[in-house]
Amino acid sequence: MGFPKFCVISLILLSVVILQTAGATLTTTDHEFLEDLEKRAFQFFWEHSNNGTGLTLDRTRTTGEAAAPGTHNHNIASIAASGFALVSYCIASNRNWAQKNELLTRTRNTLDFFAHRAPHKEGWFYHWMDAETGVRRWSSEISSIDTALLLGGVLTVKQCFKENEEIVRMATAIYERVDFRWMLNGDANYLSHGWTDENNFLASRWTDYSEQTMLNLLAIASPTFNISWTTWYALKRDYRTYKNHRYISAVPPLFIHQYSHAFFDYRGKRETFSNFSVDYFENSVVATRVQQEFFAEELSGKWPHYSANLWGLTASDSADGYKAWGAPPEDPTTDGTVVPCAAGGSLMFAPEITLPTLRSMKEKYPHTYGRYGFADAFNPATNWTNSDVLGIDVGITLLSAENLRTGKVWAWFMANPEAQEALRRVHLLDVATSTSSIMASTNMPSTVPPNLDTTVTQTSSSVLTKSSVLLWLFILSAIHRTM
Repeated sequence: MGFPKFCVISLILLSVVILQTAGATLTTTDHEFLEDLEKRAFQFFWEHSNNGTGLTLDRTRTTGEAAAPGTHNHNIASIAASGFALVSYCIASNRNWAQKNELLTRTRNTLDFFAHRAPHKEGWFYHWMDAETGVRRWSSEISSIDTALLLGGVLTVKQCFKENEEIVRMATAIYERVDFRWMLNGDANYLSHGWTDENNFLASRWTDYSEQTMLNLLAIASPTFNISWTTWYALKRDYRTYKNHRYISAVPPLFIHQYSHAFFDYRGKRETFSNFSVDYFENSVVATRVQQEFFAEELSGKWPHYSANLWGLTASDSADGYKAWGAPPEDPTTDGTVVPCAAGGSLMFAPEITLPTLRSMKEKYPHTYGRYGFADAFNPATNWTNSDVLGIDVGITLLSAENLRTGKVWAWFMANPEAQEALRRVHLLDVATSTSSIMASTNMPSTVPPNLDTTVTQTSSSVLTKSSVLLWLFILSAIHRTM
């Protein structure tokens, strides 16, 4: 007598979770490379976050100098970079890169500023502030996505340093003060991009699945100003196709698949509402692989230095200024530039292609690797190398590398009850849990729901371990016995 079919299905689904979360097998050399890259990234945040406000500079020179007084970028701080800075203190504490009492002091000072002194509108903060005074700079907007990235750091330190009552109290107050309903500006489903002193709410709204999913989830699980969980399913899923790959991507820059994933742990989870059934972690894996393949197979025809081990475009500096570029499709302004944080921010998704790429960059173009890691961008075709690093690009590389190595950022952030509750409310459940209704039946469903996208989940990025291979052999044997 063979296995009941529901047991076979259960084993298959369990194996998917194991394969997805097994993680890559990193060598000692890999760890040494990532340790150096991460430590240099932390050094950026440690050296360029103000001791009094905790605000982190938006950019500095690769050699360490901040913008001089009187220049356009002098003392310009980014609240998103400040969120990444908070996470960097957790990583540094865990890796003993700095004295814990100093890290706790910097963390408390940052939270105290945002809790008690930073200008805000209904709990939302200005995108750009003066690093020393905290006043609004560049006539910037109150930014919903940048506030969300800051909250990612706030909630991470809340759990990482949970033994410190002051940190927990201030982090809780900062999150619970944010009025997510206000940011809807009367709409039933879509949060606004932000608000300005001069013109009130911005016309743009977050209507698509993009980099802001953590904003949506934090809003849905807010203990004080939550919005409906159904707003998650109002988001438009824009599919792109490249060869045999099909994946969701509102726009080509790779960062949209990275930022929220650095905090919310989407691994092994799938939507289970109505006909929605997307695995967003695998979606980011596919988006990463597609970009690498597109560079190696298509763009290398125009720029021969592009290859499977030298690729990457996402929003960055260029020789002609800042560009929100990506691929595919080919951006008309593509000029041979390589952006290291494209691969760096996807270390947690596809280390088998991103890690060799970063190592190749460092080996072939050592001048691009400096005090804080890689320059923001460089162009081998023209010998141009950016003189700056950007805080958010350094930050996403740091968080992704740490998640690859230990999963600590995911663990700290997901220890917040609101993070778990958010996923529960939108029915983003573990694969084994989300398919309980299928396992209750002795027959596989004969048809695929209309909105079920079976092409998003290509082969997992994780390296097959011996145990997972054995598990697959066991499953195949079980299936054979049921036939």
